[in-house]
Amino acid sequence: MSTLLEPVAGGWLARARRLHASRLFRQNLILFFGGITSGVGGFVYHAIAGHELGTRLYGEVSALVAIYTVGTTVNLVLVLILARYVASLQAAGRIGAVRHVARRSGLLLLLPAAVFCVLVTVLAGHVAHFLQLDSPVPVIWLGLASAVSWFVAIPRGVLQGSQRFGGLSLNLSMELVVRTVTLVALLALGLAVAGSMVAILVGVAFAYALGTLSLRDLKRVQREQVHLRVMAPFALTAVAGTLGVLWLFNVDVVLAKHYLNAQDAGLYGGLNKIETIVYYATLSVSQVLFPRVVEAIATRRQPMRLLVLSGALMTALGVCAMALFAIAPGLVVGVLYGPAFAGARPYVLAVGFIGLGLSLDNLLVQFLMAVHDRAFIPVLAGACVLLVAMVTSFHDGLTAIVADVAVVIFSLLTALILRCLLLMPRLGTVGPDSALR
Repeated sequence: MSTLLEPVAGGWLARARRLHASRLFRQNLILFFGGITSGVGGFVYHAIAGHELGTRLYGEVSALVAIYTVGTTVNLVLVLILARYVASLQAAGRIGAVRHVARRSGLLLLLPAAVFCVLVTVLAGHVAHFLQLDSPVPVIWLGLASAVSWFVAIPRGVLQGSQRFGGLSLNLSMELVVRTVTLVALLALGLAVAGSMVAILVGVAFAYALGTLSLRDLKRVQREQVHLRVMAPFALTAVAGTLGVLWLFNVDVVLAKHYLNAQDAGLYGGLNKIETIVYYATLSVSQVLFPRVVEAIATRRQPMRLLVLSGALMTALGVCAMALFAIAPGLVVGVLYGPAFAGARPYVLAVGFIGLGLSLDNLLVQFLMAVHDRAFIPVLAGACVLLVAMVTSFHDGLTAIVADVAVVIFSLLTALILRCLLLMPRLGTVGPDSALR
């Protein structure tokens, strides 16, 4: 018997060694741990807010965080633009130019950030009225946090583009750890919704300081001046892709807060965060894929196998999360939010599937942006419009809104898969090992 099993064991051992030697696997593993820590920190933040504030005030927090997430589009767009440019410079060995890009980007952001803060302060009362908030003060704090998050994009874009995933992993995780610890302290002081927003500001400020420290080695490199305007052609693609994905998993929370009663809006806010467990648990796969595809294009290698392997890895991770949702939905809701959110339990598995669909949507969007394909933009925009139209038309309770989101997410996934299949002949195929290097 042992003789018969030896070839099988040897085959598995060979596969394990090959996987361990894979740069793609190692990079995903490093960033996965940072993403998991970040994701857990984010959910602990919401769990604490839900437990301490109750469904009504937590409904305010979840709606504001949804707006903040959409507002950080600038952050994510800058990360993508910088990561793509830095990946190209890195492939060409121009490290001095990377230093110039990082320094110049920070200076260019100062004036827009100041103007944005003033505008948020002026409009805070109107936002608070639309969301039925008790006070406009949390909106102002949220605006400051959004502005600081723009600057965090600089070190994160450089770290991602240069494939320094250890530093990026630490930066992503520590922001949420600091945010959550600060939340506990501020809620203990009775600051409630405003304190929840201040905690976000403290987290992003810490992330910026840590990111700057992570890039201190660039100061030892002689600066090579380059023109940042060469990044402009990619900006439209990055804005469309980033804003579209953020819109898809945040606008439903804002609309739910507007259309549903306070109790159901709070429950839906909790469901949305459970949905994003899958999204954030698998986000590292997309973050690794993007610079790897840019690198492949810059070095004239074909990236299609990278996409296939990344999609398989993402699906495997998502299925593990959904197994927990299927087995113990009550436990998931109870641990995260407590007995007040028991009404969300029947929807946990459904939003888990939505989260996996959204993750795969994002993976395909990241791939299409990396190869600078713009045909996905009208498809993604159509999905965003469709989601608003469906929730506006069909919002009679939690079931209706969950169904609306599911239809849109999986329709978009089908369309994006078709787009990638159409691109395949142009991008070509790769050998069995090239994607794993």
